[in-house]
Amino acid sequence: MIGSIPTKTTNTLQPAAHKSTLGKDDFLKLMIQQLKNQDPLNPMDGSEYAAQLAQFSSLEQLTNLNSSIKQSIDSNYLLTQSINNTLVATLIGKEVKISGGELKLNGQENLTLGYNLPLEAKAATIKVYNDKGALVKVIENAPTKFGSNKLSWDLSDNTGSKLPNGNYKFEVEAINMNGEKMTVNIFKIGLIDGVRFGEKGALLIIGGAEYPISDIVEILNPKN
Repeated sequence: MIGSIPTKTTNTLQPAAHKSTLGKDDFLKLMIQQLKNQDPLNPMDGSEYAAQLAQFSSLEQLTNLNSSIKQSIDSNYLLTQSINNTLVATLIGKEVKISGGELKLNGQENLTLGYNLPLEAKAATIKVYNDKGALVKVIENAPTKFGSNKLSWDLSDNTGSKLPNGNYKFEVEAINMNGEKMTVNIFKIGLIDGVRFGEKGALLIIGGAEYPISDIVEILNPKN
């Protein structure tokens, strides 16, 4: 009895796992497999093969162009970052305004707190809270003039004791001549002691604490 002749089926091209797009190498492999498995009695038309070669050439050029553009973008980014780092370093010794009420105590002797009033106030009070939200300092009779106001705080609490290092925040409550609450924009003022460069960009060192450049709202002349 003559048994059936086993037929070997070969999968000539296995797509790469989890690959949704074909690159130029994949396209070339497809062309080679197409040539190897074409019907010898009905070979591929020459014009069709030429068209596929043209497509492969275009794909290769686009791939090379994409690679060149990426290298150019990376080079421009590094150059821009280098220029920015150089410019940031020139800020050392400058006095700056830092937006927001977040405070970072890190061994400083004092901090300069500031705020802008839309008009002259009847009264203004500064309140400082620790990172747990507890009120630790109240400064009454703060400046009330229209525009920019500032005062130096010695980092003491309501008992006169020095506050420990950590994160704090302050707010300013002001009322106008009619006793109505006013909108107040708050900030800190400090001298840039240095710059630290990290993965997230340049950080300004002000009073021993680090601040991102995006927090800076104004650069002032250094104190004489």
